[in-house]
Amino acid sequence: MTVTADERAALANLFDDLGPDQPTLCGDWTTRDLVAHLLVRERRFDAAGGILVPALAKRTEKVQAHVAARPYVELVDEFRDGPPFWSPLGWPVVGDHANMFEFYVHHEDVRRAQPDWQPRPDDATHDDALWKPLKLAAKMLFRHSPVGVVLRSAGRADIVARKGDRSVTLVGLPGEIVLIGFGRSPDVARVVIEGAPDDVAAFIASKRGL
Repeated sequence: MTVTADERAALANLFDDLGPDQPTLCGDWTTRDLVAHLLVRERRFDAAGGILVPALAKRTEKVQAHVAARPYVELVDEFRDGPPFWSPLGWPVVGDHANMFEFYVHHEDVRRAQPDWQPRPDDATHDDALWKPLKLAAKMLFRHSPVGVVLRSAGRADIVARKGDRSVTLVGLPGEIVLIGFGRSPDVARVVIEGAPDDVAAFIASKRGL
């Protein structure tokens, strides 16, 4: 299995274990809301535009609420089975690339919203799989930072995500840096942010993500 397939399977199992009403790190979304979001994203292209385009958000929210009203077990099973044959997100190479960050970040959104969460065991294969696409996505994820941003993970070449006269350096495992890149708080990510205090504060306050 690929890392993306592993993340889908593990997230589906976690949805099953926790049930529909547990918190996530996605605002006020529960586990039910999150699995509905994932299904809209890969099965309802007619309504998924609002995920990235604010002007279309109302329709996306309406369709997601309709999907979320279905039986929770049915939703989780549908997510576990993957997208329909006609969806590009179901094509092996396309789906693996398009879904890797999505599934990893949302898996951690569920895990880390629980009171007893623990860091994952070290997995070099998993970390390398996240670091490679991060090189391509870093400039987009950190484009709003008011200071330069360097990403550093032991044993890997630094990624200059944003250049600047002043800068901060994010130090940690690839998965932890990915969470920061997708807008999660440093409070729930095991990352050290090095730099002058004012620069660190400005970076933390900045918008991050797609």
